[in-house]
Amino acid sequence: MTKKKATKAGLRASSKPIAAERSADSMIAGPGDWRGEILARIRTLIRQADPEVVEEMKWRKPSNAMLGVPVWSHAGILCTGESYKDKVKLTFAKGASLEDPSGLFNSSLDGGTRRAIDLHEGDKIDARAFKALIRAAVALNTSVRVAAPPVLARNVRKRD
Repeated sequence: MTKKKATKAGLRASSKPIAAERSADSMIAGPGDWRGEILARIRTLIRQADPEVVEEMKWRKPSNAMLGVPVWSHAGILCTGESYKDKVKLTFAKGASLEDPSGLFNSSLDGGTRRAIDLHEGDKIDARAFKALIRAAVALNTSVRVAAPPVLARNVRKRD
Protein backbone atom coordinates (compact mmCIF):
# COMPACT_ATOMS: atom_id res chain seq x y z
CA MET A 1 0.00 0.00 0.00
CA THR A 2 1.45 3.33 -0.99
CA LYS A 3 1.39 6.46 1.11
CA LYS A 4 -1.19 7.98 -1.25
CA LYS A 5 -3.46 4.95 -0.94
CA ALA A 6 -3.06 4.91 2.86
CA THR A 7 -4.15 8.53 3.07
CA LYS A 8 -7.10 7.93 0.76
CA ALA A 9 -8.14 4.96 2.87
CA GLY A 10 -8.47 7.34 5.78
CA LEU A 11 -5.26 6.56 7.61
CA ARG A 12 -2.23 8.78 7.92
CA ALA A 13 0.52 7.48 5.72
CA SER A 14 3.24 5.75 7.70
CA SER A 15 6.05 3.33 7.13
CA LYS A 16 3.67 0.52 8.14
CA PRO A 17 0.18 1.48 6.91
CA ILE A 18 -1.18 -2.05 7.27
CA ALA A 19 -0.13 -2.13 10.94
CA ALA A 20 -1.69 1.31 11.42
CA GLU A 21 -4.94 0.10 9.90
CA ARG A 22 -4.98 -2.96 12.17
CA SER A 23 -4.35 -0.71 15.17
CA ALA A 24 -7.23 1.56 14.16
CA ASP A 25 -9.52 -1.41 13.65
CA SER A 26 -8.50 -2.82 17.04
CA MET A 27 -9.17 0.49 18.73
CA ILE A 28 -12.58 0.93 17.19
CA ALA A 29 -13.58 -2.64 18.09
CA GLY A 30 -11.65 -2.34 21.37
CA PRO A 31 -14.31 -2.72 24.03
CA GLY A 32 -15.88 -5.65 22.18
CA ASP A 33 -19.34 -4.63 23.36
CA TRP A 34 -21.92 -1.95 22.61
CA ARG A 35 -19.23 0.76 22.82
CA GLY A 36 -17.22 -0.86 20.03
CA GLU A 37 -20.38 -1.14 17.94
CA ILE A 38 -21.14 2.56 18.43
CA LEU A 39 -17.58 3.58 17.54
CA ALA A 40 -17.67 1.37 14.42
CA ARG A 41 -20.98 2.96 13.36
CA ILE A 42 -19.62 6.47 14.00
CA ARG A 43 -16.50 5.66 12.01
CA THR A 44 -18.61 4.51 9.06
CA LEU A 45 -20.74 7.67 9.17
CA ILE A 46 -17.67 9.91 9.35
CA ARG A 47 -16.09 8.17 6.36
CA GLN A 48 -19.34 8.49 4.41
CA ALA A 49 -19.60 12.18 5.23
CA ASP A 50 -15.94 12.90 4.42
CA PRO A 51 -14.07 10.33 2.32
CA GLU A 52 -10.86 12.38 2.79
CA VAL A 53 -10.94 12.16 6.60
CA VAL A 54 -7.73 11.13 8.34
CA GLU A 55 -8.07 8.73 11.25
CA GLU A 56 -5.38 8.43 13.90
CA MET A 57 -5.00 6.91 17.32
CA LYS A 58 -3.69 9.44 19.84
CA TRP A 59 -3.21 9.93 23.56
CA ARG A 60 -2.25 6.42 24.51
CA LYS A 61 -1.92 6.12 28.27
CA PRO A 62 -1.72 3.37 30.91
CA SER A 63 -5.23 4.10 32.17
CA ASN A 64 -6.57 3.49 28.67
CA ALA A 65 -6.37 -0.27 28.18
CA MET A 66 -7.01 0.19 24.48
CA LEU A 67 -4.63 1.62 21.92
CA GLY A 68 -5.61 5.25 22.41
CA VAL A 69 -8.35 7.60 21.32
CA PRO A 70 -9.58 7.63 17.71
CA VAL A 71 -9.22 11.12 16.26
CA TRP A 72 -10.77 12.11 12.95
CA SER A 73 -9.23 15.09 11.17
CA HIS A 74 -9.53 17.12 8.00
CA ALA A 75 -7.49 20.35 8.01
CA GLY A 76 -7.59 20.06 11.81
CA ILE A 77 -9.36 17.86 14.32
CA LEU A 78 -13.03 17.23 13.58
CA CYS A 79 -13.85 15.01 16.54
CA THR A 80 -12.58 12.35 18.90
CA GLY A 81 -14.28 9.18 20.11
CA GLU A 82 -13.61 8.26 23.72
CA SER A 83 -14.95 5.10 25.26
CA TYR A 84 -15.94 5.21 28.92
CA LYS A 85 -17.54 2.57 31.13
CA ASP A 86 -21.06 3.96 30.65
CA LYS A 87 -20.84 5.95 27.40
CA VAL A 88 -19.05 6.83 24.21
CA LYS A 89 -18.20 10.53 24.04
CA LEU A 90 -17.77 12.19 20.65
CA THR A 91 -16.07 15.53 21.22
CA PHE A 92 -16.02 18.08 18.41
CA ALA A 93 -12.95 20.29 18.67
CA LYS A 94 -14.76 23.39 17.37
CA GLY A 95 -18.27 22.32 18.24
CA ALA A 96 -19.29 25.64 19.77
CA SER A 97 -18.83 27.22 16.33
CA LEU A 98 -21.05 24.68 14.57
CA GLU A 99 -24.75 24.93 13.91
CA ASP A 100 -26.59 21.99 15.47
CA PRO A 101 -30.19 22.28 14.26
CA SER A 102 -30.94 18.65 15.15
CA GLY A 103 -29.72 19.06 18.73
CA LEU A 104 -27.15 16.26 18.64
CA PHE A 105 -24.85 17.99 21.12
CA ASN A 106 -25.86 16.94 24.62
CA SER A 107 -22.63 17.38 26.59
CA SER A 108 -19.97 20.02 27.24
CA LEU A 109 -22.51 22.68 26.34
CA ASP A 110 -21.00 25.34 28.61
CA GLY A 111 -17.58 25.32 26.96
CA GLY A 112 -16.48 28.13 24.72
CA THR A 113 -14.91 25.90 22.08
CA ARG A 114 -15.87 22.23 22.26
CA ARG A 115 -19.18 20.41 22.22
CA ALA A 116 -19.82 16.71 22.67
CA ILE A 117 -22.32 13.97 22.03
CA ASP A 118 -22.65 11.34 24.75
CA LEU A 119 -24.04 8.01 23.57
CA HIS A 120 -25.14 5.39 26.07
CA GLU A 121 -25.98 1.75 25.54
CA GLY A 122 -29.05 1.46 23.32
CA ASP A 123 -28.82 5.05 22.01
CA LYS A 124 -29.25 5.60 18.29
CA ILE A 125 -27.77 8.52 16.41
CA ASP A 126 -29.51 10.34 13.56
CA ALA A 127 -27.19 9.41 10.68
CA ARG A 128 -28.26 12.26 8.42
CA ALA A 129 -27.85 14.90 11.15
CA PHE A 130 -24.51 13.44 12.27
CA LYS A 131 -23.09 13.45 8.73
CA ALA A 132 -24.28 17.05 8.30
CA LEU A 133 -22.43 17.93 11.52
CA ILE A 134 -19.25 16.27 10.21
CA ARG A 135 -19.54 18.14 6.91
CA ALA A 136 -20.03 21.41 8.80
CA ALA A 137 -16.92 20.69 10.88
CA VAL A 138 -14.93 20.02 7.69
CA ALA A 139 -16.24 23.23 6.14
CA LEU A 140 -15.25 25.18 9.25
CA ASN A 141 -11.75 23.67 9.27
CA THR A 142 -11.21 24.33 5.57
CA SER A 143 -12.79 27.77 5.37
CA VAL A 144 -10.55 30.66 4.46
CA ARG A 145 -9.89 32.69 7.54
CA VAL A 146 -10.62 36.35 7.14
CA ALA A 147 -7.73 38.51 8.27
CA ALA A 148 -8.37 40.33 11.51
CA PRO A 149 -8.69 44.10 11.19
CA PRO A 150 -5.51 45.97 12.00
CA VAL A 151 -5.04 46.85 15.63
CA LEU A 152 -5.29 50.56 16.24
CA ALA A 153 -2.22 52.06 17.80
CA ARG A 154 -2.78 53.14 21.36
CA ASN A 155 -0.96 55.76 23.37
CA VAL A 156 0.76 57.05 20.32
CA ARG A 157 1.71 60.68 20.58
CA LYS A 158 1.35 62.81 17.57
CA ARG A 159 4.45 64.64 16.54
CA ASP A 160 4.10 68.37 16.11
